[in-house]
Amino acid sequence: MSQTPPARRRPAGELEASVLAALWTARVPLSPAEVQGALGGRLARTTVTTILTRLHDKGVVSRSRAGRGFAYSPIQDSAGLTARRMRSELDKQDDRGTALARFVSQLTDEDEQLLRTLLEGAGADTAPAPDAGPRTGPGAAP
Repeated sequence: MSQTPPARRRPAGELEASVLAALWTARVPLSPAEVQGALGGRLARTTVTTILTRLHDKGVVSRSRAGRGFAYSPIQDSAGLTARRMRSELDKQDDRGTALARFVSQLTDEDEQLLRTLLEGAGADTAPAPDAGPRTGPGAAP
């Protein structure tokens, strides 16, 4: 008596990632049937519709009426979505300082340097404008 091995379960988020990749590639709103076609037809249209509905409920995609159904568009690009997920995870922490410290401690040297550069650049954006202080020179009040 031979047994068939259990079906391989997809990793969490794999289907959502595939659907988002199809939307990012298209660069135009797609119906569930169009997403299904972009994925090679390997998923049922009802499955694609369910995934798109869940992504919409999570605020990851927007939808607009297209005939009797909807057409879907990603709200952010891949990097924006990653940043959003990182922020969401951080928001769940009671001790943000420890969570950030552990995150930074696990960065590669290259990523740590990149983060330093980005933070230094962000600080420059929030610095007061050079002309915000007292004025000196020609035309200044005594």
